[in-house]
Amino acid sequence: MEKLSRMSNIEVAAVLYEVADLLEIKGVRFKPHAYRRAAQAIETLPEDIADVTREGRLDEVPGVGKGIAGKVREVVETGDLAYLSSLREELPEGVQELTRIEGIGPKKAIALSRELGIRTVDDLEAAAKAGRIRDLPGFGEKTEQNILASIRMSKTARERHLLGYILPIARDIERRLSSLDSVLRVSLAGSIRRKKETIGDVDILAASTRPDEVMEVFATLPGVSRVLARGTTKTSVVLATGVQVDLRVVEDKHFGAALQYFTGSKEHNIALRKLAIARNWRLNEYGLVDLATGRVVAGEDEAGVYRALDLPWIEPELREDRGEIEAARTGTLPGLVEYGSVRGDLHAHTRWSEGSHSIEEMAEAAQALGYEYIAICDHAETLHIARGLSPERLADQIREIERINREADGEFTVLAGTECNIGMDGRIDLPDSVLADLDVVVASVHSGFKQSEREMTERVATAMQNDHVDIIGHPTGRILLTREPYRIDLAAVFDAAAALGVLMEINAFPSRLDLSDVNCRQAREHGIRFSLGSDAHSRENLRYMEFGVATARRGWLAAEDIVNTRPLEDLRGVLRS
Repeated sequence: MEKLSRMSNIEVAAVLYEVADLLEIKGVRFKPHAYRRAAQAIETLPEDIADVTREGRLDEVPGVGKGIAGKVREVVETGDLAYLSSLREELPEGVQELTRIEGIGPKKAIALSRELGIRTVDDLEAAAKAGRIRDLPGFGEKTEQNILASIRMSKTARERHLLGYILPIARDIERRLSSLDSVLRVSLAGSIRRKKETIGDVDILAASTRPDEVMEVFATLPGVSRVLARGTTKTSVVLATGVQVDLRVVEDKHFGAALQYFTGSKEHNIALRKLAIARNWRLNEYGLVDLATGRVVAGEDEAGVYRALDLPWIEPELREDRGEIEAARTGTLPGLVEYGSVRGDLHAHTRWSEGSHSIEEMAEAAQALGYEYIAICDHAETLHIARGLSPERLADQIREIERINREADGEFTVLAGTECNIGMDGRIDLPDSVLADLDVVVASVHSGFKQSEREMTERVATAMQNDHVDIIGHPTGRILLTREPYRIDLAAVFDAAAALGVLMEINAFPSRLDLSDVNCRQAREHGIRFSLGSDAHSRENLRYMEFGVATARRGWLAAEDIVNTRPLEDLRGVLRS
């Protein structure tokens, strides 16, 4: 049973996701959705799946029925799954690896394997560069170029990790280290502290007078698969998830300067060093030193470093050398939206479509997070893969929401909404008579991503002209590390949205974070207001809101820029207007 404690939730979920992928490649219907639903529930489970399995509580995990529970138990206890091995053997060699490349579905992968003997991504890249793919039926030169672009993105993805999936792991390590008697102070640093949407590795900084003890604990933490390097000032390990974590231990008197230095960004630090040089000072991880006298000007605390340079403390999310130092010098830094200021979630799904929980369960979870309201925005019917709702089923859902609100008696409010689809011509896939009965209408593009920039821009602009559309969901369609944004003239979309009073969503789901931080700042300059939605498909996903707030903060947004930082009645007024 040794492996039982070593299998993380993410690893177990990865096995189920692969089963779903292989079943989909084989053309099996329904089962892939069941496996993905279970994988998603396990991935976001606040408890260790190994503990849940040991205690015989797998039936409590949403989406994990009797059949899948047996497979989860096998994975947790043995680290393997015989069913997955048999599925792998049924497919031509290389097909599974090829389908991980954006734009290559099962049929194309099988054709590439059988017709050209392509087994690996390297084979695929060589064949595309040699022009050998374009002559296959159903491919062509454009497809060949798209494949090369997808391969480039795939290589980047192998080196990066989603913030939303790595931050909880990093915080657990931070928590374990902070509990040690030998640790005086500890903090995340680097890109993960700046809340970048993807990170390369995790940086952690600690202050201690007994660094050897700290390094010993760190190198033997649960989840560490190998130690890359070990010393008294820096130790690097690789977790079972494949993420590298670097721990640096410094003297307490240097902690503030080291935290500032190792948080970065590199460009931000260069700009700060220029301010120090102008005073004949030196700034590095050991402190801010007056070169003329040798006096240490600052270094024990991070705020003191900024204060010595006549700057207010700058929030880590802003430290990208995008004008934050100039704003700090002139007193024009924005008052960023706070993590606890969101009053409700404006984009959540339930088991009425592809979610894992009921409306009541989602509402209870939202209320437990301190929210005043939640908008249920299940998919509309044309998104068949997500079991979208027909007008009749949506009417039933509205009645269910009304019942839940009556029973809540004003203590919490469920808003009736939808995430409808923007068709190729910009039309919404629900009639106006249905949309008029809803509190919130999110309109999103879910297909036809290869339209030209002009076509996509017109498509979204047309959707916004529908009087019932409140929010454009995940406005660029990107999937981080998987799919590039579709081509769209965002400036034109923002101008139209500002004129029409349509909100732009910051989708907080870790693989989306769409709008991005850069796009948020651009949109704000066009006079746009924003909504924040977790795009939750389970109760646990509601916690993803933090990553949407982080994106908003990196985009220089204040609470007043985001409509769901407002009380319910104020929000209703915005939506009605």
